[in-house]
Amino acid sequence: MRSFAKINLGLRIGAARDDGFHELLTVYQTISLHDVIRVSAGRGSGIEIRCHDARVPRDQSNTCWRVAERAMAALKAKGRVLIEIEKRLPVQGGLGGASANAVATLLGLERALRKSLPAAERLRIAAEVGSDLPLFLVGGTVLGVGRGEQVYALPDLPAVACVVVAPGIGVSTPKAFREWDRRQGRKPFSFASPDRALKGCCSTELREEVAVPETEPAAMGSAPTAPRRGGSTEDRKLTASNVSDRMRELGRGLSAWLSEPYSSAPSPFGVRRGQAENPLLWLVRAGIENDFEEVVFPEYPELRKAKDALLRAGAKYASLSGSGSTLYGLFESRAAAVRGVIRLRKQGWAAQATTTLTRAGYWRRMLVG
Repeated sequence: MRSFAKINLGLRIGAARDDGFHELLTVYQTISLHDVIRVSAGRGSGIEIRCHDARVPRDQSNTCWRVAERAMAALKAKGRVLIEIEKRLPVQGGLGGASANAVATLLGLERALRKSLPAAERLRIAAEVGSDLPLFLVGGTVLGVGRGEQVYALPDLPAVACVVVAPGIGVSTPKAFREWDRRQGRKPFSFASPDRALKGCCSTELREEVAVPETEPAAMGSAPTAPRRGGSTEDRKLTASNVSDRMRELGRGLSAWLSEPYSSAPSPFGVRRGQAENPLLWLVRAGIENDFEEVVFPEYPELRKAKDALLRAGAKYASLSGSGSTLYGLFESRAAAVRGVIRLRKQGWAAQATTTLTRAGYWRRMLVG
């Protein structure tokens, strides 16, 4: 199984909750960089993880282990599970590598056992193991709310050339959250349900584009059902609730961004007469940012330098992904991205060109071979 990475197209941090997590609002976007996960099931019992990267845990602390353990119980299956992880993504780099590995393990285990879990059960297991896991059961462009585990399929953005820079610095996410709280002076509150988490943080225009994804229920490899424009009657019963003004602000920006028409031409960035505006400019105009930059950049100045280097190398938009330390830049074409990588590598940055991955492409390419 290919285990694709994600980037965050904007990330807003809300208040701390009673359970110790924070309310988040973000748009996840899958990209084509990936690890490879091999799963097999045979006689015996237990779970074994193999990986040549010494930084990857091989015990119950690994998300792949925890997912496999829950999945075996849910499937009422017995046997020895072997999970082999071929790491190509940065470890703890903000690209969701460990979470993507776990979801690939879940889907690979179903294939190995020739059994399938209902979509709702997959989502339950994923959310129990980690906040970033559910997005990888959707793929493409995904709205994340709550602590990030409540996911809604958004209309896919066109494929965009992307450059990823991995500075190799370890960033502590809990420490970043603590520093955010110290700077903002926020007080705890919590949302009672996924519906309430979505209420108010997204204006009507965005909410009417959002639907809970229906991931493929039987055979792995088919894409989730496309979002229903307008959603069901129940989906649209959304009214204002107690969320921060900053969350509403990004919701309005995303609404404007997503409700504008864009070209679905293979190269969406060539702005010609009668063609839609460059969607990357909508990102900038909507004010979409990653709040973690406010606390991470002062602590790790090298990351600010990496973002500036991406912009100087031709990126139309650049950002920290998650809490870092990986940064990405979106470019107007594949050729521009390749030129940017050459320039960045000459400056000593570990840069790699890739593209964003649509929902259909995500599911089509997940199975190796």
